[in-house]
Amino acid sequence: MPSWVIIVVVIAALAFDFTNGWNDAANSIATVVSTRVLSPLAAVSLAAVLNVIGAFASEAVAKTIGSNIVEPTQVNQLVVLAALLAGISWNVAMTMLGLPISASHALIGGLVGAAVAKGGWAIVKPGGFGTVLLAMLLSPLLGALFGFLVMKLINGVLRNVAPAAVTNWFKRLQLVSVAFVSFSHGSGDAQKVMGIITLALFAGGYIPSIHVPFWVVISCALAMGAGTMIGGWGVIKTIGMKMLRLQPVHGFAAETAAAALLQTAAHIGVPVSSTHTITGSIIGVGLAKRAGSVRWGVANKILYAWVLTLPGCMFGAWAFYKLLSAVLG
Repeated sequence: MPSWVIIVVVIAALAFDFTNGWNDAANSIATVVSTRVLSPLAAVSLAAVLNVIGAFASEAVAKTIGSNIVEPTQVNQLVVLAALLAGISWNVAMTMLGLPISASHALIGGLVGAAVAKGGWAIVKPGGFGTVLLAMLLSPLLGALFGFLVMKLINGVLRNVAPAAVTNWFKRLQLVSVAFVSFSHGSGDAQKVMGIITLALFAGGYIPSIHVPFWVVISCALAMGAGTMIGGWGVIKTIGMKMLRLQPVHGFAAETAAAALLQTAAHIGVPVSSTHTITGSIIGVGLAKRAGSVRWGVANKILYAWVLTLPGCMFGAWAFYKLLSAVLG
């Protein structure tokens, strides 16, 4: 494989990280912008900084992506590049449509699709891929459950407090919860691209084992922070305004529930979707109000995008790998 291919892979990986932050900015700031606790510029600035800081928190997810989804010794740099190109294409298309999707599942689906194109299903590790599929199912459900319970707890504790006082308190508390969810997003999502770059370096013989180099951590953290700073405003409107009408107390409940789940997943090394988790939490908060408060038509469109992400990126990466291998050999 020509030596310049690894440079292209790293650039593509950082571009993916940028589009990840672009789509996923909504996960961090949709609620705090929709409740007018922070201005859009202040919100994306806070989220970008904490995304970068969160990326340094752990390497557990990066190692999972790098070694537990496909067999590292059977992967070459074209597999990684094809996975990234499929993921970038999907992230950009969905962000332009204003739909929140799981960049994690775009990347993992791409990795699996490209690996299958190279050597069949034998390269895919059933245990690791099965964990991803299970997390894909459970993360929105757990997010909804936690969001519902946190909202119910808050309602019970504050049932005799004047609504105006509740709003004033939670305007301040939401600053804490949005910071927590932004940090948690960085500690999970930036690691996925760290893992994919590490896998490419290992496949090319540039590093002896699946261990994330420090320059990879810094590069991925900054790329995701830059994407978050741009902000996918269509996605932000979909999550924070179109799906459910939010007040500061609702934003706090959803963010706290989602961040707790994301932090847990990041530290045990399970690559869950921050998009699925925060969207599920918002729906759970809405259900704690009443089922009719959730705009289910919008929620259904989001669900369709979620369901199509994994197979769509698998097929896209399969096609990209076949094209790249035909051109580059």
